[in-house]
Amino acid sequence: MPLFYRWTTVILPCLVAALLAGSGCEKQSTAPKKSAPKYQPITAPLDPFAVNQRLAKSVNFGNALEAPNEGEWGLTLEARYFQLLDEAGFSGIRLPVRWSTHAQNASPYTISPAFFDRIDWAVEQALDRGMAIVINMHHYEEIFTDPPSHKERFLGMWRQIAEHYKEYPADLLFEPLNEPNTNLTSPLWNQYLAEVIAVIRESNPYRTIVIGPVDWNSYASLNKLVLPAGENNLIITFHYYNPFHFTHQGASWASGSDAWLGTTWGSAADMTALQNELEVARNWARTNNRPLFMGEFGAFNKADMNSRKLWTEAVARQAENRAMSWGYWEFGSGFAIYNLSKNEWYLPLLKALIP
Repeated sequence: MPLFYRWTTVILPCLVAALLAGSGCEKQSTAPKKSAPKYQPITAPLDPFAVNQRLAKSVNFGNALEAPNEGEWGLTLEARYFQLLDEAGFSGIRLPVRWSTHAQNASPYTISPAFFDRIDWAVEQALDRGMAIVINMHHYEEIFTDPPSHKERFLGMWRQIAEHYKEYPADLLFEPLNEPNTNLTSPLWNQYLAEVIAVIRESNPYRTIVIGPVDWNSYASLNKLVLPAGENNLIITFHYYNPFHFTHQGASWASGSDAWLGTTWGSAADMTALQNELEVARNWARTNNRPLFMGEFGAFNKADMNSRKLWTEAVARQAENRAMSWGYWEFGSGFAIYNLSKNEWYLPLLKALIP
């Protein structure tokens, strides 16, 4: 190549580009540079029993991101709340999320990028502290009243969520739907859960998925679950609020609950009933060789503190004795273990959960 030609067509343009861009001339590329991944993605099959141990002692951030808009139900998440849970000895977080109010109603049901950013922040607050976190779809009320009209939107939202988080580590778990109920009957839910698992597996072949039964995730409905054949990377969840007249006394959303005020808990009969009911769940898990996550349990603050302490401690220990992980409901609202106004723990409840 003649020197003049090389100077005018190669060297001079490269020098100009270097002066303008502040970079060298060799091996220039128009491709954007990729930063090193923050987390180690999942590259091999997981043992759901081992993953379940990461959720051993978890807390729900209820009334925050599953409100129609964060803050409307009195709780806006802060980094210090994650830090408090970590320092207290909790191993995981369950994050209820109302995706349905932040997604378009028409296909492809696009989820707001700003809302994704907020969920990213919450997920990373947990992961950066070495805590596991479950993100779920919470309060999708429309799918409970009219399942056929909302199935494609449900699947479309999960296709986006799964794709968005496909590079995140094993400590992030997906829970497709909180407390299926009403018109989302067991036959329909068994069909939908198989389809949503297949959608998630398109982009997340190895991620652990949390699935619960109908009737508001009742332990008594575990036997209604029909799980996809060959799908082994599942944790099965149920919720426990028995006896309901004790745990929900005075709760404004529970019809007739004021009549239950003054209900206490702690007798020998109370303990026997608790043990018998959790044994139903354990027997199902053993028969089906599935790990169990008691994803919600808690007693409303209108119950007396001593009974709440006794109940909370008993439920947590009896679950642990049956190899179940658990997620207390919840951090800072009506069932709270933390007093937001005083910036202090409700110590009897904290000690009941973390002796």
